[in-house]
Amino acid sequence: MSDFSIYCDESNHLERDGISAMVLGAVYGPSEKIKAANKRIREIKEKHKIGPTTEVKWTKVAPNKIAFYLDVIDYFFDNDDLHFRALIVNKDNLDHEKYNQTHDEFYYKMYFELLSKILDPQQKYYIYLDIKDTRGSRKVKKLRDVLSNNMYDFGGNIIKRIQQVRSNEIEILQLTDLLIGAMQFLNRSDVKSEAKKTIVERMKARSGYDLSKSTLVREPKTNIFYWGVYNHA
Repeated sequence: MSDFSIYCDESNHLERDGISAMVLGAVYGPSEKIKAANKRIREIKEKHKIGPTTEVKWTKVAPNKIAFYLDVIDYFFDNDDLHFRALIVNKDNLDHEKYNQTHDEFYYKMYFELLSKILDPQQKYYIYLDIKDTRGSRKVKKLRDVLSNNMYDFGGNIIKRIQQVRSNEIEILQLTDLLIGAMQFLNRSDVKSEAKKTIVERMKARSGYDLSKSTLVREPKTNIFYWGVYNHA
């Protein structure tokens, strides 16, 4: 069995935040390779005269930082050890009452859907979530219960750990933020930014997909899943 680390983030997952597109995403790879990947992203920061503690974040993409963010995107696609999976939901089409579920219950179902296509029962996984709010510890426990129960991993042999971490300390988690931010931008018509559009276009070119529809389930590098009915603007 090999060890893999999965870094998860989310965008606009709340039920009534006024934004239709909910995106859950994960960047993952062999645990032994993650330290080198974090180091390489810090080197890219240094190359562009960006402080080592400055976060790579989608919200910070701007015209004067385009070269930096393109380098980060290229690094991801050049590194065969790193992989990305995203799940996109149009919240406008949800009917929780019909399916007798709360939005929280749906949220965990979607997290299972995101991660279940990554997890292999023959491997071991360490899952890291960005600290976002005071619900974090409850979220971690619930997610572990959902994943373990659905995989019959009652002894914790597959999922070794799920814990919260701070994104400003882990470059791979910052990379996750960047990639899901691009997917969020792609699925919104109310936000205009030439700089961000440039990043999305580079992702399309490097992935070989237009990113507006689901890829094959076994797509290894840039795995995209649009849940349910999704009508693009």
